[in-house]
Amino acid sequence: MTRTIMLQGTGSDVGKTVLVAGLCRIAANRGLKVRPFKPQNMSNNAAVSADGGEIGRAQWLQALAARVASSVHMNPVLLKPQSDTGSQIVVQGKVFGQAKGRDYQALKPRLMGAVLESFETVSAGADLVVVEGAGSPAEINLRAGDIANMGFATRANVPVVLVGDIDRGGVIASLVGTHAILPEEDRRMVAGYLINKFRGDVTLFDDGIAEIGRFTGWPCFGVVPWLRQAVRLPAEDSVVLERLAGGGGGALKVAVPVLPRIANFDDLDPLGAEPQVDLVFIRPGERLPADAGLVVLPGSKSTIADLGDFRAAGWEQDLAMHMRRGGRVIGICGGYQMLGRQVTDPLGIEGSTRAVAGLGLLDVETEMAPEKTVRNSTARSLQYDVPLEGYEIHLGRTAGPDALRPAVSIDGRPDGALSPDGRVMGTYLHGLLSSDAYRARLLADFGIEGGGFDYRAGVDEALDGVAAELEAVLDRRWLDGLLGTAD
Repeated sequence: MTRTIMLQGTGSDVGKTVLVAGLCRIAANRGLKVRPFKPQNMSNNAAVSADGGEIGRAQWLQALAARVASSVHMNPVLLKPQSDTGSQIVVQGKVFGQAKGRDYQALKPRLMGAVLESFETVSAGADLVVVEGAGSPAEINLRAGDIANMGFATRANVPVVLVGDIDRGGVIASLVGTHAILPEEDRRMVAGYLINKFRGDVTLFDDGIAEIGRFTGWPCFGVVPWLRQAVRLPAEDSVVLERLAGGGGGALKVAVPVLPRIANFDDLDPLGAEPQVDLVFIRPGERLPADAGLVVLPGSKSTIADLGDFRAAGWEQDLAMHMRRGGRVIGICGGYQMLGRQVTDPLGIEGSTRAVAGLGLLDVETEMAPEKTVRNSTARSLQYDVPLEGYEIHLGRTAGPDALRPAVSIDGRPDGALSPDGRVMGTYLHGLLSSDAYRARLLADFGIEGGGFDYRAGVDEALDGVAAELEAVLDRRWLDGLLGTAD
């Protein structure tokens, strides 16, 4: 019989993703066959699973923590926001359609079958499945047809552990309030709770635990401190960009404009891990810094709309000044498309705008097309002649004179473009910067020694670190029961 547990949050961004990854690594370290699962995810940070479909990047990381190949069934429903009101819907790794928020609420009950089918697939042969919820079960206005939280837990009969974030304040009220407004059917699924992101002397919260217990009857399974190793893990959601700041004083400043539909921004994590690099995320209302040596345009879920926002922020003029100062630019996926002369969308795939001028830094043009490229890839940098590996997730075809100088070779195919002077480069390959050899050559162009560490190994070490930190603070009886090692 496969054991299961589901972590749900009292709100978004309470740290569920990392806690699930940590539990998966604890179980894997004890020799268990453990699998992650998230019924519904909303994120433009996607990955290509080992079986060739799109899943949330977080579930890819959790599969890495579990030491198993990722699968589309680990995240059967992925919502990729394209606008403030609508998202692309990916079901079991493939594009299912598009829907605005209200329409999606009506659609959700039809997706429960796929969710339960995927859960059964993931559970088959596993000792333990650790499930991650989305948002909060306290959003009772969305309870009808729910597939992400209690709707799934009650249908699949999976016990729930609530996670409260003490760092944002009001954690007692959030837990007690959740207990108060949950219907009885949902409330009885809750086995207990965790307090996350605690700072300082944990005994100072003993009275808080007592009060939560008095109001809810729920046991506390642990008070988790700020996990030091978690900062070395890729972030799942662009909400974290609101808290990121640069100013680290590195020898090379790398500026990344943050656009509303930014996607796969964890491409930048390996650069941010370089000691000599000051990685700064620039928000609308801020200027691209004049002392940046490199500007990186990351992926976008909606290239045409984000190009408009790029211009509205005044960054086109900043980028032109950057080039006049001798700076360099890298565009990845949607960022690559923006760097060309023009982006056309004759079928209206991204919206009503059929054509828009690009930034003109590469002599290429992009035409959006309905066929979506989704694949893991082995590649090579033609610019530096070093090996690469990564993945592609994109719509559109890009061609033009600068594409005759491809930046990389992906599975033997030329990809991307280089400007004649080599200072502007674009590619569809995500994961480019994860190559230690590529980063070393890139930083050497700026007179900096870098790439002297194994980034991917560092992520794996961080997962072990998170697991060790969790084991030290989680309730031993509960953890041993979950893992099946209780006396």
